Amino acid sequence: MSESPGGPSVVCLLKRLPRALWVEASRTAAEINPVNHPHLEQLVRIDPEFDPTPERIALVTTRYWAATGVRLTVGFLDSPPSELRARIVFLMNAWARTANVQFVETATDPQVRIARTPGDGHWSYLGTDILHIPADQPTMNLDSYTMNMNTPEMELRGTVCHVTGHTMGITHEHLRRDLVELIDEDKAIEYFRRTQGWNGEEVRLQVLTPIEESSLLGIPHADLASIMCYQIPGEITKNGKPIYRDRMIDADGFAAKLYPKHE
Repeated sequence: MSESPGGPSVVCLLKRLPRALWVEASRTAAEINPVNHPHLEQLVRIDPEFDPTPERIALVTTRYWAATGVRLTVGFLDSPPSELRARIVFLMNAWARTANVQFVETATDPQVRIARTPGDGHWSYLGTDILHIPADQPTMNLDSYTMNMNTPEMELRGTVCHVTGHTMGITHEHLRRDLVELIDEDKAIEYFRRTQGWNGEEVRLQVLTPIEESSLLGIPHADLASIMCYQIPGEITKNGKPIYRDRMIDADGFAAKLYPKHE
């Protein structure tokens, strides 16, 4: 079930750790799952000028959890009603239908800490990076203006599942190179400046910088309807055609391959 045309009503940001933590966080990621360590020989073949400094290696290190599955505890920093908390955790666990994933609410030292700060948008740190966030700070934000008991079910589902995907280590699908190449840079910068208040650097980071292909575990092509894709309006694509995203999780998608369920 896809969204209607007209551009993204809710845009999610991938939060970056402070630069001082990049190298440490990349080491943590590689310890949790060795597949996170980048294939430097491939990077050098693609870009002979690639300089494998610790910081540059950190930038191309993925943040996936262990291949045995994702088991994370969840807490809320602003004490929303119990019914809303249960609803959000239930939707986070929608990923468990296809992948080896489980989120459990707790009031004691939660690993995933959800805030609903007004006006701060929808965002999450990526995968194992959440382990480097101080225990009194959020790892995810669900803007209170759009995350309450009056939020329509499909909107809540799409947003919660999308942001949870980032917590699982999955980046934005629209950053696949074949989709980035469909976007007009100048039009995108103007559009996201107008609709999201982003500057050019933010647009390039969130919309126009392709994912390193070696991080995609051999998944050859972008999923145009992925829940992890922004809805891209036709006014910023080179061919004038929009890219819609689905609000449902693909049963055969990337998460199912990343964290396979065991019979």
